[in-house]
Amino acid sequence: MEEYILRDPLFRTTLEPHAVPEDAPKIVRRMAEASARAGVGPMAAVAGAIAEFALKAMVREGAAQAVVDNGGDVAMVLAYPLTVGIFTGPAKIKDIGLRFQPRPGIIGVCTSSGTIGHSLSFGRADAATVISQDVCLADAMATSLGNAVKDNNARRIEEAMKNLLIESIEGMMVIIDDTLAVCGNVPEIVRVRLDIDKISKG
Repeated sequence: MEEYILRDPLFRTTLEPHAVPEDAPKIVRRMAEASARAGVGPMAAVAGAIAEFALKAMVREGAAQAVVDNGGDVAMVLAYPLTVGIFTGPAKIKDIGLRFQPRPGIIGVCTSSGTIGHSLSFGRADAATVISQDVCLADAMATSLGNAVKDNNARRIEEAMKNLLIESIEGMMVIIDDTLAVCGNVPEIVRVRLDIDKISKG
């Protein structure tokens, strides 16, 4: 990816979908495709892409249960149930997670935030979470969803989620202050105890 960016620097900086040539590396093509579907720049899918590619390498080596968490963008294959905690920062809704059950294939759960972390967001969601077997798409769409949540208005949040619930997206969840909204097929929401000291700040 770094070598590709040297010959196509706009790939790294643009906030809009960006076409890449057919001979671009596979991970670059996947990021471009996912970001085009989500209406954002390709780097919006970088963390999810790396998580997915790393997970697939683990599966090729025989892993039956594996999780890759790349700064809140999670790719996993599950042989037994797993709870993924959702860090909501300053929101009044805290200490929740999604309880995933075993199933065939990859599961991606990616979260964007306008109030936490270093990633660029034009919205105010404390957590905008997207679930998909396509982890690149989940990451790009989490950015798009986060950008769309401008305020704590239930009707506008619902509209944003419905507009972005495209094919291959299983479900979405938005947390902003004291509001939690879901759309599509979201796993069981459970109480968890999140240890902030163990959350990556990088």
